[in-house]
Amino acid sequence: MDSSALSELDAAITELRQLRSTGAVFGLLAVDDEFFIVLRPVPGGVSLLLSDAAAALDYDIAADVLDLLRVDPPDEEDDELWPEGDLAILADLGMPQHELQVIVDEVDLYPDEQLQMIAQRCGFGDEFTKLLDTIQA
Repeated sequence: MDSSALSELDAAITELRQLRSTGAVFGLLAVDDEFFIVLRPVPGGVSLLLSDAAAALDYDIAADVLDLLRVDPPDEEDDELWPEGDLAILADLGMPQHELQVIVDEVDLYPDEQLQMIAQRCGFGDEFTKLLDTIQA
């Protein structure tokens, strides 16, 4: 995906919709070592998961996720971390809602580490690790 997908939700959605695949199409976005977004085009829209709703206070892309979900951003005084969106977004790929909640709750991990756990559980962990190694090199 183009780097604009990390800052513009519409760009990420558009790029995912342009992909042609016989399998599931979804995006895993780790943003600035702060939070992650899972997005998956579905008929009539897009399914979304934002790992930390409070990220909407500092990041436009996170605020855009909450806007699409029709969820108000948290108050500035709120220091709690909670996800917003569809925790069952990857259930059909082997990541049940309760397991995704456990990964989101792992606040000591960086978003790319959380996404690595998701990729591993969904069966493409090695490919995800190779991609991360390429990006970080």
